[in-house]
Amino acid sequence: MTDITPQPPGFEAARLTGDATAQDLETLRKRTSVYVYEAPVRLWHWLNAAAILVLIVTGYFIGAPLPSMQIGEATQQFVFGYIRFAHFAAAQLLTVGFFGRIYWAFVGNHHAKQMFYIPIFKKVWWQEVFFELRWYLFLEAEPKKYVGHNPLAQAAMFFFMTVGITFMLLTGWALYAEGAGQGSLPDLAMGWLLGLVGNSQRLHTLHHLGMWAIIVFMIIHIYAAIREDIMSRQSMVSTMISGHRTFKDDRPE
Repeated sequence: MTDITPQPPGFEAARLTGDATAQDLETLRKRTSVYVYEAPVRLWHWLNAAAILVLIVTGYFIGAPLPSMQIGEATQQFVFGYIRFAHFAAAQLLTVGFFGRIYWAFVGNHHAKQMFYIPIFKKVWWQEVFFELRWYLFLEAEPKKYVGHNPLAQAAMFFFMTVGITFMLLTGWALYAEGAGQGSLPDLAMGWLLGLVGNSQRLHTLHHLGMWAIIVFMIIHIYAAIREDIMSRQSMVSTMISGHRTFKDDRPE
């Protein structure tokens, strides 16, 4: 995590914190655009976003089904079946993508690892978390600049994406195991969780609450990305398309 102290023009002054590398610092001294997120990370991000969107919409209707259509015989309708199929297909895509993302955390660059850990034993990390909180609350006049995630975003991604997705995958596959039947592969893999929770209704409630937590996170995530693009003068949304973090320190001195 590299923090650039705002000092236009140039970025001659830079401060190294967290998991930044000397190469990051040297790169930032020479230019204001840095390649951060590799192609597999960007691909996972957008596929993950699409899968989660499908899961939220279909999951809502699974929890609160549409009224039955009074047109033709029931055997000629398969609306809820299509909803369930889309939910299960998106869940399988999410599962495969998440395991692929874990793999890339080991073989990718050091920015690919940020989502899977938080350096809670580093004092400077906590100081910058509280700085970012003040910045988001409009209590700081100038932002700090980071090559990867800022400390607050790193913590949010860890708890809501790594821990949150793990929770949703575990509870979702446990619910799927009940329908797949005893002795099936989903049952052998995740049937134990259903027994641990006690009953499927309780597990369904936990899974449904997790959906609402992810919705709240998505709203905050989109707001923060657009806000930082505008206010901190560093690219956020376009970085997940091109992979490059661009620092736009063009304010008058």
